[in-house]
Amino acid sequence: MSTAAQILVALVAAFHVYVMVLEMFLWERGPGRSLSGFDAEMARATAPLAANQGLYNGFLAAGLVWGLIAADPTGRHAQIFFLSCVVVAGVYGAATANRRILFVQALPGAIALAVVLAAG
Repeated sequence: MSTAAQILVALVAAFHVYVMVLEMFLWERGPGRSLSGFDAEMARATAPLAANQGLYNGFLAAGLVWGLIAADPTGRHAQIFFLSCVVVAGVYGAATANRRILFVQALPGAIALAVVLAAG
């Protein structure tokens, strides 16, 4: 697999680890509240929901890391599957929550997926 594909997959995984930390551990603090735009009361009320979302972001990151360390063809297949999940989640999030998600999650995932497929 090409180095460019591996770097892009690693960057997408790192983004999902970052979002996981924000949603699971920093939701009620400055960085998490900055992400959500919620005041302290709303952040406290939605913290369990955010933690659940964060857990899913962690699963996406774990799957991508697995794809990076597993031997091919398993590694490549894992990357394709989890990048596809990233794209679908990003498109759904953009349609239902915030259009910005299309650009910060779905687009990088789609670019990484295209590079992984091209490197095939």
